[in-house]
Amino acid sequence: MACSLFMFTKSLIALLLIFLCATISIHYIMAKTPQQPYQKIGLQGIIEFRYYPESVMATVNNPDTTYRGSVGKNFRVLAGYIFGGNEKSQKIAMTAPVHMNWDNSGSNMSFVMPDGYNLNNLPAPMGAGVKLHKTEEEYVAVISFGGYASDKKIAEKENELKQLLKESGIKHFNNFRYLGYNAPWDFLFRRNEVIVGISKESALAFKQ
Repeated sequence: MACSLFMFTKSLIALLLIFLCATISIHYIMAKTPQQPYQKIGLQGIIEFRYYPESVMATVNNPDTTYRGSVGKNFRVLAGYIFGGNEKSQKIAMTAPVHMNWDNSGSNMSFVMPDGYNLNNLPAPMGAGVKLHKTEEEYVAVISFGGYASDKKIAEKENELKQLLKESGIKHFNNFRYLGYNAPWDFLFRRNEVIVGISKESALAFKQ
């Protein structure tokens, strides 16, 4: 009996050590991954209001009309570009978050290019799949959620954000997007967001 208890305790300690190492590794990787810069404007309940400056993105389009159907395919194309699948065979650092949206006409995914890159010094993509472009500055409303994303979960959060904005009397531009911050193997501390564009005046009304 004592031997069995000892073995169980030993196994439990080993599992806890593995869990601790995984937690530390995920925190380290996330801390080292460059994040798209933004300014937090304020809060209204669980809604966060932000300002995003201009950024340069690499985007791929896909005929798939769902998150589940498009995420893997789109990611592989964009990852190929930043991992050297370009005219200079140049590797470009991965950033977070990954931008995604989809509707009945198809889907798209975008990687934000790291600081120091612009449309003049980015290597040209190989083939026609990846498009490089600059986004305009934008004010957005955001809600966050944890765990693994799915079409159902994202749709629920989009509807929740719509309802909360309606209750607060805030008009939006109906350009809802999903932002994902983690690799598939990050099973802890996952960060997901649904965002939508709003007017500058609406965002600044909640400035803190």
